[in-house]
Amino acid sequence: MGYRMLDLGLISQSLPPILILATRKSLSDLKRKRQIQIMKIKDTKTKVILIFAAAAAALLTGGCAEMGSGNTTSLLSAAGFRVRTPQTPQQQQIYAALPPYQVHRATVKGRTFYVYKDEKAGVAYIGREQEYQRYHELAVQQQIAQNYYMAAEMDRAAAFGWYGAWGPRAFWW
Repeated sequence: MGYRMLDLGLISQSLPPILILATRKSLSDLKRKRQIQIMKIKDTKTKVILIFAAAAAALLTGGCAEMGSGNTTSLLSAAGFRVRTPQTPQQQQIYAALPPYQVHRATVKGRTFYVYKDEKAGVAYIGREQEYQRYHELAVQQQIAQNYYMAAEMDRAAAFGWYGAWGPRAFWW
């Protein structure tokens, strides 16, 4: 209220000019301090939101990695890959050298094999060219089915108007 009175010139008649300048300076300092406090609060909120977002992303990607591993093993089994546990020291050495959770191509004595190392279960899925081709077909079919499912879900959400919270904005918004 004192600041408005300064603008109107009501106090300037009774106060010396030094006090008027001091009052204006202290008001601008107060505004500046308040702006700094607001910026610190916003900065803190931003940091907290970023931490929560990073934690959520880590949880979601960890869950996806687990889901993919189980999905791959079921597809390999459905394609005809055989599950083997390394028994001999030579098999254990070969198993240890394989990259985990990847289908790896290997040639032994002129024969081509495809091997998938499931490190968590401690087993290897072994198949030939025919099983690998079947695995590839199953993976493509599953991807197509997932794409159709996602498209159907998006169509259903759009039909109910959930794509923009409550639908497109009206003129008065």
